[in-house]
Amino acid sequence: MPFFSSLHPALATVLLLICSNVFMTFAWYGHLKDKSQKLWVAIAVSWGIAFFEYCLMVPANRIGYGTFNAAQLKTIQEVITLSVFVVFSVFYLGEAIRWTHVVGFVLIAAGAGFIFYKG
Repeated sequence: MPFFSSLHPALATVLLLICSNVFMTFAWYGHLKDKSQKLWVAIAVSWGIAFFEYCLMVPANRIGYGTFNAAQLKTIQEVITLSVFVVFSVFYLGEAIRWTHVVGFVLIAAGAGFIFYKG
């Protein structure tokens, strides 16, 4: 991934994780918008989409490991997953985000902050 190798490892990691999460969110939840296709088709299409997620996730973790430890990489991944999911659920699925969702996401993000605390 020549473009990403020219970036700072932390930035390359985050950008690759964002891209991979877009693919994975569509793989996991994209089929919910139209449930008319057979389940086996949804599974096969989701698996095909997930392949591209792995093509981005594996380099993200390889590039990021050393700059971040494994717990930090997983935490970044989860916060990005929630962020991508919020955008996806609002704009693709047309679902509303309630204040309780926001509070829950903020608490998760606050918990994630402790993973990076050096104290």
